[in-house]
Amino acid sequence: MGAGRDHPAGVALLPLPVSVPQGAGRRRALSWRPALLTVALLVISAAAAAQTESPGQTLKRVEQDLQTDKALQRQLDRQSQTLQKELDELRDRLVGLADQERAQEDELAHLEESLTALETQERNQAEKLEGERQQIAALLAALQRVARIPPEAALARPDGPVDTLRSALLLRDTVPALRARADALAQALTRLAETREALQAQRSRTYAARLTLIDRQKEIGQLVARREELSRQTEEERQQVAQRTARLTGQAADLRQLMDRIEAERRAAAAMAAKREAERLEAERREAERRLAEQRAAEQRQAEQKLAEQKAAEQRAAEQKLADQRASEQRARAETETARAAPSPPTGERLPVGGRVTVRYGEADRYGATSRGVTIQARAGSTVVSPQAGTIVFAGPFRGYGQILIVEHSHGYHSLIAGFGRIDTAVGRRVATGEPIGLMPADGSPDLYFELRRHGQPINPQRGFGAPEGKGQG
Repeated sequence: MGAGRDHPAGVALLPLPVSVPQGAGRRRALSWRPALLTVALLVISAAAAAQTESPGQTLKRVEQDLQTDKALQRQLDRQSQTLQKELDELRDRLVGLADQERAQEDELAHLEESLTALETQERNQAEKLEGERQQIAALLAALQRVARIPPEAALARPDGPVDTLRSALLLRDTVPALRARADALAQALTRLAETREALQAQRSRTYAARLTLIDRQKEIGQLVARREELSRQTEEERQQVAQRTARLTGQAADLRQLMDRIEAERRAAAAMAAKREAERLEAERREAERRLAEQRAAEQRQAEQKLAEQKAAEQRAAEQKLADQRASEQRARAETETARAAPSPPTGERLPVGGRVTVRYGEADRYGATSRGVTIQARAGSTVVSPQAGTIVFAGPFRGYGQILIVEHSHGYHSLIAGFGRIDTAVGRRVATGEPIGLMPADGSPDLYFELRRHGQPINPQRGFGAPEGKGQG
């Protein structure tokens, strides 16, 4: 998997035509006898190696092998249809799992935010309770010191009765306030315990969500590996059968040519002998009837020429009429097929990865330049999906942008996605909307850059496909 050096989408790998120099066909026709001898020697050697089988038997055996390979090709075509169906179902599952992973990431982000808030609340409550505890401890210490003074000692103190009464009234007012603060402290301790329990439960849910997200990512990785295995398996088997079929077809053609030439020589020799015998037996009769035959032949040629000219004129008129009719039908059929084949422009908005958009279209990026796309801060190891169905036209490193991917969509749209940690597709592959195409880097808080272009001009990706053409679509 990963970026490859395949051909771009829509370019078929065709065999190059073999150029034949001028005069090669004439030289081949003049030198067919040495070539025939060479082929005959090769066939005789092959026959000796195959238990002295004749060229006809060899041809029959090769044709049987060719029929067997054609049957195998048809079987592979059926298997290819079955594998393609499984591949389509696999793509649908990958799209669903990618959506589930996106939802798991959103839930995990929400849980982490709640966990941070609970930790902050628990820390603030603990600090507040510590301050209350110190104040109550100081008041309790003062009350204990006053309570240890006996009444006689209080009366004997040098303070006056008014000061003693004032101290008693102050203590009487302090005790209820101290009791109220103690009750409030007990309630705060209870709330602190509840907060800590909620914090522990939230940590458990966050841990479970992280495990679920890891399982989703593992399952997506396994399905992506299965997708690549099915694609390679179908292509390798088809190439093997095609190579063997081409080899057997060439061998069968050589054998047929050899047998046709041998048979032509035999018929030519027999015809020549029969002709010489006929000339020897009928020489006198031909000489006597020569003039009459020439006269009749001239008359017949003249009649045949007139008839041939008449038929040729009629045939040309019929062919012209048929050609005009076929041209009209082809134009109508081409117009119908063009109308049916015209695809509708893709619509809808789907960002390649979930996360927070840090730089929007038209804003200044971290280098101070105007952004032509959007930058998304994603979670490490998140799955990147195709924003719309299309064909991969570039996959791999590019200058200073790292791993990038370019997807070609219909109606002149192209998606440029950069910031991959790993690419899980190749050039020339067809991808569905929402199909996983790679992973973000596995550490930190990676950024993914997504740029959408139409006919080479950047447009706002957050407006989705089908946005008006032109620059500056903010």
